[in-house]
Amino acid sequence: MTAFDAITDQLAQQVIEVPSWAYGNSGTRFRVFGSPGTPRTVFEKLADAAQVNAYTGLAPRVALHYPWDKVDDWKALSDYAAEVGVELGTVNSNTFQDEDYKFGSLAHHDPAVRQKAIDHHLECIEIMDIIGSTDLKIWLADGTNYPGQGDIRRRQDWLADSLAKIYASLGAEQRLVLEYKFFEPAFYHTDVPDWGTSFAHVSALGEKAFVCLDTGHHAPGTNIEFIVAQLLRLGKLGSFDFNSRFYADDDLIVGAADPFQLFRIMYEVRRGGGFDPNSGVAFMLDQCHNVEDKIPGQIRSVLNVQEMTARALLVDTVELEAAQTAGDVLGASAIFMDAFYTDVRGDLARWRESRGLPADPMKAFRESGYLAKIAEERVGGTQAGWGA
Repeated sequence: MTAFDAITDQLAQQVIEVPSWAYGNSGTRFRVFGSPGTPRTVFEKLADAAQVNAYTGLAPRVALHYPWDKVDDWKALSDYAAEVGVELGTVNSNTFQDEDYKFGSLAHHDPAVRQKAIDHHLECIEIMDIIGSTDLKIWLADGTNYPGQGDIRRRQDWLADSLAKIYASLGAEQRLVLEYKFFEPAFYHTDVPDWGTSFAHVSALGEKAFVCLDTGHHAPGTNIEFIVAQLLRLGKLGSFDFNSRFYADDDLIVGAADPFQLFRIMYEVRRGGGFDPNSGVAFMLDQCHNVEDKIPGQIRSVLNVQEMTARALLVDTVELEAAQTAGDVLGASAIFMDAFYTDVRGDLARWRESRGLPADPMKAFRESGYLAKIAEERVGGTQAGWGA
């Protein structure tokens, strides 16, 4: 048995959730760009997401965004997902596009606005009950732009109170995952700017509350794998939002900017037991494809995660620990780097074929003609994008 053969059971268990909004139009803050065949409904988003799973075997779940993905019949949407070969996953709330949220939502100074934001999350939980979703993910744009604009400490109290009211409505098998982001759109202070703030809030809430780590939500130079290690150590890493960034929240294809960083992160996931199906760690993409086609962008991303997962699983942990214990700096580094530089693409291609999947999912999808088909069929109506 080869070293790669020894890790295939773990690779076979890998699930990467894809976001519904990645299939709609997106762009910069200056312009949203359209493309032929863009979905007009959440049903068409699911059909596109199903293509990613069909060619990779990695993406059987689709995260929803409320109200962007709002439908009249959630059961019908869930049934359609099963029909095309996927299931509905995380429900993402939205308290950043309503006029009332100009100065915040769950941390707003007006109790009526805070209650409106709380009620929105309770609606999300009702949707979760219908579709069988276990995770409610919260990202907040709350914060201020100027010193003195708001009371930083009081806003934390309001946020804690709002989160507690939402948490109290979770079902027995449901979780709350709180995302953080160090800036944008608030530039002086953000109410949940870092993993420590998120950790403090979810720890106060209870055992069903966790931190969501978006790999793009950090300043350049941040040691993200340390954060991963710490949250796993503390039992509070609930989920990942995978993307890549050169500067801040670029939302690029995961692994595009720094493949070695993605490898280091996946190694710490392995080290902390995050690949164990019982760990509760959910892996999801969160990307905006501005210039590239949406479906191939998602395929490329899940394959990048799979490749770096394979390399991380190939680290000889016995030899690595021995070198670390002996204080062998260069030896330990060499063991780590040997795994990173291992080219697993050929092994992955052969393994995919053995499972009835195309050896090269990108090539197989490109040759399928699906993009041309939807460009021809999806004419008329309003293309989905930010806010829809």
